[in-house]
Amino acid sequence: MSTPHDPYVRVRGAREHNLRDVDVDIPRDTLTVFTGVSGSGKSSLAFGTIYAEAQRRYFESVAPYARRLIHQVGAPDVGEITGLPPAVSLEQRRSAPGARSSVGTVTTLSNSLRMLLSRAGDYPPGAERLDSDAFSPNTAAGACPECHGLGLIHRTTEELLVPDPSLSIREGAIAAWPGAWQGKNLRDVLDALGYDVERPWRELDTADREWILFTDEQPVVTVHPVRDAGRIQRPYQGTYMSARRHVMHTFADSRSRTLRAKAERFLTSAPCPVCGGGRLRREALAVTFAGRTIAELVALPLTALTEVLLESGGSSDTARVLTADLLARIEPVTELGLGYLSLDRTAPTLSSGELQRLRLATQLRSGLFGVVYVLDEPSAGLHPADTESLLGVLGRLKEAGNSVFVVEHQMDVVRRAGWLVDVGPLAGEHGGRVLHSGPPAGLAGVDGSATRRFLFDEDPAPAREPRVPTGWITLGGVDLHNVRGVDATFPLGVLTAVTGVSGSGKSTLVGQVLAGVLADRRPAESADGPAVPVTRGCASAEGLDAVDRLVQVDQRPIGRTPRSNLATYTGLFDVVRKLFAETEMARARKYRAGRFSFNVAGGRCETCQGEGFVSVELLFLPRTYAPCPDCHGARYNPATLEVTLRGLTIAEVLDLTVEAAAGFLAGTPAAERSLRALLDVGLGYLRLGQPATELSGGEAQRIKLAAELQRARRGHTLYLLDEPTTGLHPADVEVLMRQLHGLVDAGNSVVVVEHDMTVVAGADRVVDMGPGGGDRGGRIVATGTPREVARAAGSRTAAYLAKALRPG
Repeated sequence: MSTPHDPYVRVRGAREHNLRDVDVDIPRDTLTVFTGVSGSGKSSLAFGTIYAEAQRRYFESVAPYARRLIHQVGAPDVGEITGLPPAVSLEQRRSAPGARSSVGTVTTLSNSLRMLLSRAGDYPPGAERLDSDAFSPNTAAGACPECHGLGLIHRTTEELLVPDPSLSIREGAIAAWPGAWQGKNLRDVLDALGYDVERPWRELDTADREWILFTDEQPVVTVHPVRDAGRIQRPYQGTYMSARRHVMHTFADSRSRTLRAKAERFLTSAPCPVCGGGRLRREALAVTFAGRTIAELVALPLTALTEVLLESGGSSDTARVLTADLLARIEPVTELGLGYLSLDRTAPTLSSGELQRLRLATQLRSGLFGVVYVLDEPSAGLHPADTESLLGVLGRLKEAGNSVFVVEHQMDVVRRAGWLVDVGPLAGEHGGRVLHSGPPAGLAGVDGSATRRFLFDEDPAPAREPRVPTGWITLGGVDLHNVRGVDATFPLGVLTAVTGVSGSGKSTLVGQVLAGVLADRRPAESADGPAVPVTRGCASAEGLDAVDRLVQVDQRPIGRTPRSNLATYTGLFDVVRKLFAETEMARARKYRAGRFSFNVAGGRCETCQGEGFVSVELLFLPRTYAPCPDCHGARYNPATLEVTLRGLTIAEVLDLTVEAAAGFLAGTPAAERSLRALLDVGLGYLRLGQPATELSGGEAQRIKLAAELQRARRGHTLYLLDEPTTGLHPADVEVLMRQLHGLVDAGNSVVVVEHDMTVVAGADRVVDMGPGGGDRGGRIVATGTPREVARAAGSRTAAYLAKALRPG
């Protein structure tokens, strides 16, 4: 029974996603942690139900016109929630922010620093005082007119555009041009313009080569295609675009990551000659504070910027007020272990965990009280040494009169909770129930909880004899970002964990340098010509020939639209569609496999274009999605759904879980291989047709790993994984690690960047970086077996690793 002073948030009848009519009471003004295996329903309860309802109620108070301008998540499927204050959500956003977004803009620290330069900066004699906008590279008043505030000028050369001058244009000499029909069109247009496309490039006249590659002209000419036997090709009007213009246009405007990456291979970047990389107009760069321009200040790590501000003292009352405000805003950022970041560090280069902690630091300064903060794994990407600081920040939010609801897998955070909500017992349709809601100690009596064993069993990991390396990769003179002049060795035939505090250089060394030199060793051939090797910040590398294949597995989404799903990504959908095409009815109707795709016309429902739902625009209310009135969510037209495979339609097969599909498709080797790999990485609860947009980063990473596991292995493969345990419950981590150790036992090598000390303790070799982050890191502090690194002096990892190892 709730009262006006009821101290609990009371949820009744929550049915969002897999939640099973959940009732739960959660006290306000406390740190509450939601736990459970991946897919159990904890995020559906915390974010999909509690936060979504808080947001819906807030929007009820917003003017209808303003509501139309704000993204609304829609009303959750819940009976009733009482005692719910306003809520602030800090999720792990995995979408890529814009290139102009930076640490300074995310935290609003840039605004304070620009105000400091504007009001208290040292101006040249006679210079006019500038407004704060003049110190922003993202405004017309401040951006350098030459580079438009980017600080870099992108150029290309004939050597980059034409890597093999012995080829003719017809043979693909201009590697930067697009492939397929677009490339053929450009070659035919050149032919129609009177240029010789059959002679080797080096034999063409210099003026002709210059025009072909660099002209800004776009002449239109009538093209008469060469007639192929049996095909009628009519003349058409073709427009010419030079190689440079095509590359620049693709790099600047394409939304395709792949196309942008290809275009970037044909460009060189250099600091802007006008602003020298400072991104601002000359007038702004002439103003200094403490002897530094704003471009120099934003390039400093926040710890160094703090020292500069403290030493400056402030020469006026205005300077002292603005400096004090800036220092107060920087403090929570450095407290959360992010002092190695600089204000000009671009947001796309930050991990989702770093972005969330930056937003959390901003909230600390907001002064809000009486709200619910809902956080998604704030410990993600945090070294154990930084977790204590995180807990201190969460405690301060609570002490300010707020409720803190955290979805978390890190047991050190769970143990500090005042209240624990454990969801399970398993994932998907086997989860969705609240097993325990109360103080953490009460979970000890809940037999069905997957969390209980890890929360109360503090025995270190069992000892395992490290494997003996079969070879070594040696990198010499690594010089990239904060990794300066480092020599590193990576063993082959074993599992290596790369550790270190946030910002110590782990991802740079593994994800960029090691992966880069391996990728450059054998540039991938494509339909568009040979790839151009890229400089990877490494002076020398040895032992690369022992690796036949490189596989990088990250947490980027497997698709950006609901049309991409588990079945399409793994290739399982191709197998299923072929099985349907081979049925008696399909053969009689001459249905091919394409008929059973919801992405193309023919078999899909045209009313919803194969989406299964239609959007209903309600103006100032959240947009509503309703089942398609014709196919009722099946995504296919009636004729297609008349074809069945062992009694199920194609829509019903896509609705099967991986676990159920393994039984249904038993006896089909190609399907069994995909499904077995998905089961082995603990994803049996996912539906085959589950949209990619509904998957977590951890699920996406495991799907990628499963897709790799199902392939026939050829030669020695090196697997690189960046924090593969992010988003995984300790029970799921055990499943994942069995697969990674299985890859090593099969004769491959695995390198993981990792903060989970149980994973590091089970590795064969550890490379520990540090000792700090940013300019205080970038060195290899210790390397060896887990026991050797656990005894290393000067390593911030050593004490935590020693705790995770059994004595002996």
